[in-house]
Amino acid sequence: MAKITTFEAGYCTHVACVALRGAGLSVCAFPARTYLIEAGNGRWLWDTGYASHFDDATRKGVFVIYRKITPVYFESSQSIAQQLLSQGILAGDLNGLILSHFHGDHIAGLRDFTKTHYICSGSGWEKTRLLCGFSALKQGFVPALVPDVFESQLTFIEQFEVTDLPEELAPFTRAFILPDSNGEVLLVELPGHASGHIGAFVLTEDGWVLLAADAAWSDKNYKELRGPSRIANIIMADSKAYYRTLNHLHQLDKANVKILLSHEGAL
Repeated sequence: MAKITTFEAGYCTHVACVALRGAGLSVCAFPARTYLIEAGNGRWLWDTGYASHFDDATRKGVFVIYRKITPVYFESSQSIAQQLLSQGILAGDLNGLILSHFHGDHIAGLRDFTKTHYICSGSGWEKTRLLCGFSALKQGFVPALVPDVFESQLTFIEQFEVTDLPEELAPFTRAFILPDSNGEVLLVELPGHASGHIGAFVLTEDGWVLLAADAAWSDKNYKELRGPSRIANIIMADSKAYYRTLNHLHQLDKANVKILLSHEGAL
């Protein structure tokens, strides 16, 4: 069975009610979680969280707005590359780095993994890759975070074998099998939050776990079907699709499938 190890690579702060409608005006911390997936004979990193590159890339131009809207708290020792190194894992030891989507708090550490194979949604990358300036900012994408080697080391999930999901994972019905994972990691589309937003069903000793990235920012989003503030719709790729995905998470949660989010704050 697969194993999931959770890390936190810095955090940002934001007003609670933006992430959860009716949560009030208190300022909450939202950790940037990443996950190490060990399955079959391989290891994959799920997202990167923050890294010092984020600070460098948002010092000037329109991207200064990004760091002002969501102030980031990060120390170099918190980079996922350093945390993995402390456990004896080098970037080159990974089978791949899976990107749930392309927002800055998920790709900020890409430049620490330039010898690693990258995996993401092809349709999502196609819609994101040429964004710049304010258009990129609106989509939470910071182009300077992407290393020059990115596209030469990239595989799209659409190239993977498609499989039907077991009934226990309904209403989700299909997914892409992560190669070399012994069928224990299934990548699934979770549309709405961002272009190409994906999740991963991981089969562990305790059953299936869904890494749901930013499909919700609090378990109350899907348990109570209480979404974020309408203000959050500004940065969403498709708000209608987001709420359809949220409803899917609601049904999955009722079936007692564990869901892990990237930024769950104390809401």
